[in-house]
Amino acid sequence: MNKNRLASGLIIPFNELSPEALQGVIHEFVTRDGTDYGESEIPLNTKIQQVLNQLHAGKAFIVFDQKTETCNIIPSGDIKI
Repeated sequence: MNKNRLASGLIIPFNELSPEALQGVIHEFVTRDGTDYGESEIPLNTKIQQVLNQLHAGKAFIVFDQKTETCNIIPSGDIKI
């Protein structure tokens, strides 16, 4: 089995995306309806940087769902290969 293939999609290495594409994926993720960051409001740039830090640290991955043709960012503990 391809190490980047999951039952629910493909892991997309964030460092293989252009800076613009990566920024777009993260921006779309943090601005989705229903995304809850707790009681206090966090600035958008801070949210984006937090997600980028998680990607760099291997604590989250970008996953592309081939059925819906959408991307999601998933915590590493939630990924089952």
